[in-house]
Amino acid sequence: MAAVLTGIVMLAGCTEEKKIRDLDAVVLSEEVLPKELKEIIDQKKLQPFQLTYSDQKNLYICIGYGRQETGGYSIAMDELYLTDAAVHIKTTLIGPDTARQAKKTATCPYIVIKTEMAEQPVIFD
Repeated sequence: MAAVLTGIVMLAGCTEEKKIRDLDAVVLSEEVLPKELKEIIDQKKLQPFQLTYSDQKNLYICIGYGRQETGGYSIAMDELYLTDAAVHIKTTLIGPDTARQAKKTATCPYIVIKTEMAEQPVIFD
């Protein structure tokens, strides 16, 4: 079964599109990622990245924020919705809690979101 991997470029200044519906999604832990996808992420995670991956049944949307000097980061999925023209996703990197001392070990935070297959391209807002 061949997987499809597509690098997506962030688009700016797009015309307003009407939201059809929110998409159901599951945030996946590293342990349950498809092996091929995990290998791709491991190669890219030191730099910021945005990519999609398909196993012909599901769409995986992956966003990495590159190397961070400390631990304690998390990523929030703010929006995931479908329009006639695209799947839109927006995430936010949340920094470590300043009240607690973050681990001084460098980390590479990323998120992998599994959702239904869509024919439309993915737009990273």
